[in-house]
Amino acid sequence: MPWDLAVLPDGTALVTLRDSARVVQAGPGILNQVPSTGDDGEVPGVVPGGEGGLLGIALSPTFGQDAQVFLYFTAREDNRVVRFTFADGRLEDPVPVLTGIPKNSTHNGGRLRFGPDDLLYVGTGDAQDRPAAQDVNSLGGKILRITRDGGVPEGNPFPGSRTWSLGHRNPQGFGWDSTGRLIAAEFGQDRFDELNVIRAGGNYGWPEVEGAGDGGGRFVAPARTWTTDEASPSGLAVTPDAVYVAALRGQRLWRVPLNPDGPTGTPDAYLDGTLGRLRAAEVGPDGSLWVLTSNTFRGEARAGDDRLVSVPLG
Repeated sequence: MPWDLAVLPDGTALVTLRDSARVVQAGPGILNQVPSTGDDGEVPGVVPGGEGGLLGIALSPTFGQDAQVFLYFTAREDNRVVRFTFADGRLEDPVPVLTGIPKNSTHNGGRLRFGPDDLLYVGTGDAQDRPAAQDVNSLGGKILRITRDGGVPEGNPFPGSRTWSLGHRNPQGFGWDSTGRLIAAEFGQDRFDELNVIRAGGNYGWPEVEGAGDGGGRFVAPARTWTTDEASPSGLAVTPDAVYVAALRGQRLWRVPLNPDGPTGTPDAYLDGTLGRLRAAEVGPDGSLWVLTSNTFRGEARAGDDRLVSVPLG
């Protein structure tokens, strides 16, 4: 069950496999296991279950010098972020950098991305504890901003807190446009999924509001909403002119145009039903989109699933 990918300098990608707690290296005609220090080469400490397991992956902004790889995974007691060194084709020297993120069978979040400020942003779910999303001091239901050692960086909006934004149900995709805006996709409950422009200290309403709602000005309204059967968004990729959102239940790739006001153009749907459920999207080394399918979990697997697919842009 592939979950996330990070493109390496050599033009291949490291892909996390949620349920088997493994990482593979994939590219055109390439699929190799990347052993780690756990049993039989697994990533150590991963306890898969429900929607939890080995989830997000991100490369250090200075990967060429330090070879650091950050993984988000479900452990026995929590979700956590752990730093590894990628050396000689192996993931070694695990160091926990952030522990205590709430876990449950669903709503585990899991996406990791480094921002243009070289700090690590972490998407966490509410872990079925809805009030936690409104609690600045909880790590659940947030987008967190941390240093590479897990500390609280200067400029975070709440003193002493890793919280960058709150009021999230289960954000699983984010990226930055050319102006530095952070754009995030989020699963709704029963009615509306969201595409949000994230600002420091912003409250995005969950559990009091789903979709645009009526927060009386207390909450940041989404830039775009879909019904849950149209989207159920997971990962996303940002290009200079659009945001591409991978939809699970919606089984399509949504393209939302970018303009000076943000991702506010009329969305177009691509790959509608062609590949089934889509889990993640990333800009590949050749300028195409690299898209991960997710049909062997809650889907209808077809020949070759699950797969990493190159989708030309333009």
